[in-house]
Amino acid sequence: MFQLLRRRVTIASVAIALVVGQLIVAGADAAGPATKFTLQRAHRVGSAHPAKVAVKKTYPTSSIEFIPDHEPNSKTIRHTYAAGAPRVTPTAVVSGQVAGFAGFDGLNHKDQRLAGTVGTDYENSQFSLEPPDQALCVGNGQVLEGVNNAFRVYGTSGTPLTAPTAYNEFFGFAPEVIRSTPPVFGDFVSDPRCYFDPDTDRWFMTELQITQDPSTGDFKAPTNLVVAVSNSADATSTWSVYEVNTTDDGTGGTPNHPGCPCFADQPLIGADANGVYVTTGQYTLAEFAFNGAQVYAFSKSGLESGSNTSAVHINAGPFTEPGFGAPAFDLQPATSPNGSYVTANNGTQYFLSSMDLGAGPALGTRAHQLGLWKLTNTASLAGSPSLNLSLTIVESQTYAQPPNAVQKMGPLYLGRLVHEPEELLSANEDRLQQVVYANGKLWSAVSTAVKQPNGATLVGVAWFVVDPGNGAVSSQGYLAAPGQNLLFPSIGVTAAGKAVMAFTLVGPSVFPTAAYSVLNPATGAGPIHIAAAGRFPDDGFTGYKELAGGHGGVGRWGDYSAAVADESGNVWMGTEYIRDLLPPARTDFANWQTFVSKIPMP
Repeated sequence: MFQLLRRRVTIASVAIALVVGQLIVAGADAAGPATKFTLQRAHRVGSAHPAKVAVKKTYPTSSIEFIPDHEPNSKTIRHTYAAGAPRVTPTAVVSGQVAGFAGFDGLNHKDQRLAGTVGTDYENSQFSLEPPDQALCVGNGQVLEGVNNAFRVYGTSGTPLTAPTAYNEFFGFAPEVIRSTPPVFGDFVSDPRCYFDPDTDRWFMTELQITQDPSTGDFKAPTNLVVAVSNSADATSTWSVYEVNTTDDGTGGTPNHPGCPCFADQPLIGADANGVYVTTGQYTLAEFAFNGAQVYAFSKSGLESGSNTSAVHINAGPFTEPGFGAPAFDLQPATSPNGSYVTANNGTQYFLSSMDLGAGPALGTRAHQLGLWKLTNTASLAGSPSLNLSLTIVESQTYAQPPNAVQKMGPLYLGRLVHEPEELLSANEDRLQQVVYANGKLWSAVSTAVKQPNGATLVGVAWFVVDPGNGAVSSQGYLAAPGQNLLFPSIGVTAAGKAVMAFTLVGPSVFPTAAYSVLNPATGAGPIHIAAAGRFPDDGFTGYKELAGGHGGVGRWGDYSAAVADESGNVWMGTEYIRDLLPPARTDFANWQTFVSKIPMP
């Protein structure tokens, strides 16, 4: 059994003023609409640690099955199609690996479904979930991988150091569902991310939480953002867990936002020398209406020591530029591979965002721009926070809403049972993926529609290297595979600016495959290498109309991959692929697998 250290985190709403152009959000002394700081003191209730390595049970096929047909699905927010998909010359897929490549199979759907300590209420309590939502962080000779809704710690050789650990159990939430008669629903959690801080040798994990009605499983208030911080450099030891109330309906000291109660979708994590930053997309519980991006800024040392657990909450949502017509979307906070932070302006944290917002009278006109956000005076987080958030619009190459991806036809298990063909894979939308600040630049990528020379419109990658000093793109380019699709790119960058991009390769002649490309900002993306070859089609419940959570023949994939550099200059990648078809290597409802790999980048 886990003992849990949970601390209720203070929420402080920063006063903001909206001025479009170079500066869009200013500090508390600026003119414009403002909200007051509100504070809630943290309290401690225990400690948490990952599960010890244990042999898990076989899949209980006779048990009641639950798949959440109401999973938060902001990933289907309909960005507009740009005026035209970029025309891209495809890059060859080659055999062989980059020198020093190594990898191992990570968590799979069965691991996630069966996580939970035997003999407790957490046994057999996990939902069947898609997609995995890949979290990955590396440090101190350990690899932490998270998926919806479990995580595991490995040695760098791939040796498991813990059992698959249910996030609900680790965070101290009620089990997702107790399969009794009638069933009892607990807390829904989703969208894991993790980060190893090279400056302090501490690990961080985040997830969202939504309360479920115990009888029906319907979503209800309250909702929370959860942030866990390791108490040492050892990810297998104890952690401190913090909660931020994200209901934002005026209760519990939260601000009163339109349409709330709300939840904090897809928490994204970054850090500088002074703070840890988690950004979310705010959605209403009633209709899943989008309210805009939210930023939560914590004192890094305060979280790690427990001495300052206040969160500064900035509502970055309300844009007012004429013709803009939509709130800020998905501010991706930067991480740094070696603690090389920006000290200017008393500490600066960078964010990037897509500007293809998909609403208002100027639909599609911003799919050639990025949002460069700067949060300054971050050193003030150690005492009395006074932060300034600014936006610069950066001109870039065109990117566009990607289509769904065809996968190679092959034998089915679940599809055969429900008499449906292979599902398409969802490429979601053109939101930027993770951001890295390295060698003085910001690196990121996005899935985009691309037109290949034969006229086919497929899913490819648009990548960007942004110079935050002059607010301009210094390098950019596209990557596409001949006749195939590339889904959910993530770029890992070393301190020296050596980069590798991870993604899924899939198409009419390729099963879903974990792949990568070495990225040189001067010469572009190199050939596409296969990290782990797919052997069967994706065959999960979200792509079948007959099953709860079906999306009309389009299966959920991703929703993101992961790539990160360690202290030694290796780039690690975590990517979804399909290895197996039949039980017991899968469950009845899904067959996704993840693959973790590394490449030395001297």
